[in-house]
Amino acid sequence: MIKQIEIDKCYQFLLVTLAFLLPLTVAGANITIGVIGVLWFFSGDYKNKLNSILSNKLAVASIVFFFVHVLGLLWTEDMDWGLHMVRKMWHFLLLLPILLTITKKGYIKYYISAFIAAITISELISYLVWFSILPDPFLKASAYNPTAFMSHISYNPFLAIAIYLILHELLFNRTIKKAAYCFYSFFAFTMIINMFITGGRSGQVMFFIMLILLIFQFFNTNKIKAMVVSIFVVSIVGVSAFNCSEIFQHRVNKLISNVMIYPDGESRESSVGQRIMFAVNSLEIIKKHPLIGVGTGDFPVEYKKVSIKNTPGRILTVQPHNMYLLVLVQLGLVGLISLLSIFYYQIKFAMSSSVEFTKNFGVVLPGLFLVIMLGDSYLLGHFTTTLFVFMSSFLYKTYEES
Repeated sequence: MIKQIEIDKCYQFLLVTLAFLLPLTVAGANITIGVIGVLWFFSGDYKNKLNSILSNKLAVASIVFFFVHVLGLLWTEDMDWGLHMVRKMWHFLLLLPILLTITKKGYIKYYISAFIAAITISELISYLVWFSILPDPFLKASAYNPTAFMSHISYNPFLAIAIYLILHELLFNRTIKKAAYCFYSFFAFTMIINMFITGGRSGQVMFFIMLILLIFQFFNTNKIKAMVVSIFVVSIVGVSAFNCSEIFQHRVNKLISNVMIYPDGESRESSVGQRIMFAVNSLEIIKKHPLIGVGTGDFPVEYKKVSIKNTPGRILTVQPHNMYLLVLVQLGLVGLISLLSIFYYQIKFAMSSSVEFTKNFGVVLPGLFLVIMLGDSYLLGHFTTTLFVFMSSFLYKTYEES
């Protein structure tokens, strides 16, 4: 019993460390995950661990999603790329099931505090580069797009989640002290500004949707009021950001122009034009292989065939920057159902929870990922996949102590 208590303390220290390192360093987060994995595998109590995993429908859905990718190797031609894609899915076989067995209700506030502290450091460095106090470039940050530790594609979703967590504390914590309220309000304000001096469009879309969901959660019993407030707040923030942020204004104008003139050759070379082209070509592959797809490793090969025929001379890709299209091409409807089952069990669990935070954030997390996965394959990237898995690990489980 004493040994188990000591192991649990080690787990919680490592989980808080992981929450802090996750937005800052790939190597540090991976080392922490490795230590957690080794401790978990060699600490015994395997029967209880297995029962804990099998009793959690999200954990089962996660494992099934991984093994659908393994099954897809049976009809793939490019086994090397197929194995590469399977390795990309390791979070769903190992990390999520393991973390679901060791997170503790009493430590959730520490996980979240460590995560927000790390985002605050990222934000501070972002401003220091933006104001030319730190050299340009600094790490991955430039004055035009100041994201130091990861690309803007990943940074803005992290920032949107952090803003939600802070705003939720401000709106729903009835016992928050005045000093803490002022402190959180300040950082919420600076993080919202930071959202629009960086260039992650998917994260910015995620932010606006998060804002709408949060307002509807706050005005839970008055949908009309929630709608009016949502329109007002989103309009004010959106117009202010457009008029005050050069990069936000530029990327919005570029998005609109690229969509409007997509058939134009130059437009197709833009990030938006490329995504439209990838989607059109991917849909042609899906029509030919709707049920089980072309196999886990055959997206690059099959896409190249279609691209040569439909869009010769255009850029090729190994993934369509859309998680749904990627899964449909590789694994067909079987794979898509497997992917969506993860989100189904998350939302079902959240909706049935009597804990306000779990009910609210438990719906927002999958909701936001379901949206941004239209713009990129966010469950392939290390940062965003680990973020999704880590947040899921303490949100969607029944705690014995509760």
